[in-house]
Amino acid sequence: MIQFFTRIPVPVEIECDNEDFGKGLVFAPLIGLMIGGLLLGSYSLLVLVFPVQVTVVFVVLIYIALTGGLHLDGLADTFDGLLSGRSRERMLEIMKDSRIGTFGVLALVGVILSYVVLLQNMDKAILPMVFLLMPVAGRIGSLVSAGISSYAREEGLGKSFIDYCSVKELIIGIVMSFIIFYLFLGLHGVSIVYLVHMTAIVLTYMLTRKLKGATGDVLGAVCELNQLAFMLLAFFMM
Repeated sequence: MIQFFTRIPVPVEIECDNEDFGKGLVFAPLIGLMIGGLLLGSYSLLVLVFPVQVTVVFVVLIYIALTGGLHLDGLADTFDGLLSGRSRERMLEIMKDSRIGTFGVLALVGVILSYVVLLQNMDKAILPMVFLLMPVAGRIGSLVSAGISSYAREEGLGKSFIDYCSVKELIIGIVMSFIIFYLFLGLHGVSIVYLVHMTAIVLTYMLTRKLKGATGDVLGAVCELNQLAFMLLAFFMM
């Protein structure tokens, strides 16, 4: 999962089939916490040199570099397809096209700008926790989306996740995420992570309604949008 979801070099070869790969999504909250730890470390060092507003921009860029823009690519493809106004079949074709369209660009710009502006205007005291937990919230989105969806295509990169992320993986991942938020934010974190799960369900419904199922791109889109939802919750509740 580290090899797939991040650009962190892990120089080992692990044999796994589609089922192993799909069930591995249960570790998504831990992968998010690892990414968050690296963001927190980067923020703690950079803020010693740069003003907070500049540091925030660098940390967002580091986040993109760490993930290789994997989920952002899904966000762009999803919006290109869904906002095309075409048939379901044509939407899926557009989402599979490697070229990016106007709606995809607008989605990327909108989300990344929202990240930066929200983070720049947060209380400095909560920024460390936001950087630590926002990737966890995002990957909760992917886990929940895979666990409650059916696959919209016959084949594709996201099929393993959606087919094999069962109720068992979903429950374990949810419990894991509640523990993570409780450890760092106490009981207040429990209420926040509950809302994070609810936003993931709502986002999944909104993005899969026309497609009659999810794809790997949709899982990526839910990840980024759920991350944004967490930032909004942090802005008002932390």
